[in-house]
Formats: sequence, C-alpha cells, structure tokens
Amino acid sequence: MSNTTSVTTTSMRFAPINLGRWLVWSLFAILLVVAPLIFNKGASLSILCQMGTVMIFGLSYNMLLGQGGMLSFGHAVYSGLGAYFAIHAMNLASGGSLPIPVSLIPLVGGVFGMLFGVLFGYVTTKKSGTTFSMITLGIVELVFACSLMFPDFFGGEGGISTNRVMGEKVFGISYGPQIQVYYLIAFWLFISTVGMFAFTQTPLGRIINAVRDNPERVEFIGYNTQWVRYLTLILSAFFAGISGGLSAINFEIVTAENVSAVRSGAILLFTFIGGVGFFFGPLIGAVVGVFLTVLLSDFTKAWQLYLGVFFIVIVMYAPGGIASILMMNLRLMVYKRFGMVAPRLLLMIAATLLACIGGVMVIEMLYHLTLESANGTVMRLFGAEVDAAGVTGWLIALVLVAVGALMFWRGRPAFRQAWDQANLEIEELIRKEHA
Repeated sequence: MSNTTSVTTTSMRFAPINLGRWLVWSLFAILLVVAPLIFNKGASLSILCQMGTVMIFGLSYNMLLGQGGMLSFGHAVYSGLGAYFAIHAMNLASGGSLPIPVSLIPLVGGVFGMLFGVLFGYVTTKKSGTTFSMITLGIVELVFACSLMFPDFFGGEGGISTNRVMGEKVFGISYGPQIQVYYLIAFWLFISTVGMFAFTQTPLGRIINAVRDNPERVEFIGYNTQWVRYLTLILSAFFAGISGGLSAINFEIVTAENVSAVRSGAILLFTFIGGVGFFFGPLIGAVVGVFLTVLLSDFTKAWQLYLGVFFIVIVMYAPGGIASILMMNLRLMVYKRFGMVAPRLLLMIAATLLACIGGVMVIEMLYHLTLESANGTVMRLFGAEVDAAGVTGWLIALVLVAVGALMFWRGRPAFRQAWDQANLEIEELIRKEHA
C-alpha cells in the first residue's frame, strides 16, 4: 500500500500555468498590433519597420554576447549575406524563376544566414575570448572586401535593388503599402522573439550560459565547449538572416554597408545600451539606437557625438544597460520601497536634464560656428533663436551645466543613502521569506 502511494505521489504533479509569462507575451503581441495605430504621423511607419528588423538583429546578437559571452565584431556578416540572398530570391521570384511569396523571403535570408554560420562559425568558435573577437573582425572585413570584388553577385557600390510588389495579390496584400510591410515585420519579430526566448529554456541555452560563466567546469563534466558555441552561433546566424531578409523587403535594396564592420559595431552599441544581461535588453536598445541614429540625425549633425557619449555613460554607470535600470526600480516598486528613493531620484533626474540641456547648447553652438558659420551665427535651438557668437547663449548654457552639475553633486550622497537603505530592507525581507 505504501509503495502504491509513493508511486502515485511522485508520478502525479500539478504544473500551474505561468500567467505572468502569458500576460507579457500577450501585451507584446498587442503592442505590435496597435503601434502603427498610435504612431501614424509622417515617417513613423518606416521608423517602426526599422526598429522591428533591428530588434531581431539585436536579439540574435545577444544570443552570442549576453548568453554565450562571445563578443563578436562581425555579426553583420550573417544578416547582410542573408539580405543579399533574400533580395536575389525576390528578383528570381519576380521573374518567375522561383515560386516563393514575399512572406517567406525572410526565411530564405534565415536559411542562408544559418549556412554561413555553419561555414564561418566552425572557424571562429575554435577559439574564445579576445581571439574569437579578432577572428570575427577579420571575417567581416573579408566579406566586405568580397562585396566590392564580386559585383555580379553583390552589385558593387550600388548594391542590388528589387521590387517587393510582385505577382498577384494574396488576400489583398501586395506589400506595396508600408503598413503591410510593417505587419509582416511584426509577425516575424514575434515569431523570432518567441523562438529565441524558447532557446534560452533548452538544454543548449542553459549550457551556453555555463560556458559563458565557467568553460573549464563545463569541459570537466563532459561537454565540448567549442561545439556548444558553434551550435549557438548557427542558431544566432539564422535569426540574423531573418532580420536581413526583412531589411531587404523593407528597403528594397542591399548594399555593401549591410556586411560592414560599421553595422556590426552599431548592433554591438545598441545591444549594450539596452542591456546584454536581459533577454528584452536588445528590444530596448533597438528603439533607443534607431532613435539616436535615424530620428536624431534629422535634427542635428552631432548625432554621432551624442550616441558615443550616451554609450560611454551607460557602460560606465549602468553596465547592465537601460534594462538593468528599469529592473532595479521595478524591484523597489514590487517590494514597496520606491517611495523611499522617488523624491531624491526626481531631483537627480532634474539635475541631469539641466546639465544635458546646457551641454547640448554648447555642442550645437560649437557645431554651428564650426560648420555653418557661413550662413550666419544665429541659429534655432529649443524653439528659440540663439546667437552662437554672442555672450548670452554661452552664458545660459554654462549656467545650466554648472547648476545641473552642482545639484547632482549635492544630491548624490542622499540618493545613494536612500537607495542603499531601500535595498538593504529588501534583502532583509527576502531573507525572512526564505528563512
């Protein structure tokens, strides 16, 4: 009787539904659906499409960096080559040589990205650490050089162009309107995000974390760390290729820039800014990165300077990225300790904004005097006319910087004390819960 009871007890277990996870994924799907309804002015759809493709690209890169600890300088190779093969597939399909709909073109990019992951990954993953990074840098420079040496396939400096509107409409969808392209990107973004999150829950996804943290111990328990890195890179290249295929559909052109080290460096910056230690970090990084590189470049010539400064600040003061800042504050809210730091946090934010406004004024006036002084010294800044050669503008800018810096310096000790106290109380609560 006791044996029967023990068998029944061990074989029957209740696994509750993870409602939180279902809620998050549902909200993500709803956000993708309603985003173009909210942001429907001007070039908003085009910006949303770019964010979607960069999100997939960033998530695929984070499979290497965040989950595997592999700092790659050549991830654009898989996205770019996937884009090239995708756009050639589109041209073949429009000519009647290849019966494939536009909806499946991203899959073509993914397959060829994966194939090149099989080819290049076998070489790059032979080593780890700095050696791996240098090999990937050599690979991306090699592919970029080939893109200019073989114009029949790569199209030379002009690249390869296509027309995404081809064949008969399917359910009224021709992919001519940008809104249709957006929902195609949103569909593949959701599917790819689910796939990459599912990877983190697999044995391979778990063991690549172990390889990142302690490769010697992983080898000791019998795993081949090179093969673990290799298989992860192949999967990462597949999703990067999907991103490239979507980019080819969106822009209808692929150039050598798609396989350049510049593009690889950009996705590295975006992923770090978002947060490599969190799965959703690259999603945030893609939004911020596209904003800084696309939208901000329409307003100022100094956008690259702002991007560089922002990246440096994140790496120095928030190495976990924007996602870590959000999660730390969310932790305070969950344990009802956010009120302890909120007033001082608002003061720090206000001080930072003042200093940033003054710094932006200084940078913009310097750029105007250096690059556009031939058009006069008067410029528009924050909706007002400012004389870049006058004393008033510089005085206001320096006062704002000084006041902001002083407020930050004076308020930082109190903020740090409140922050530490709140987290100590949280740790005490956690200790009591597990006691």
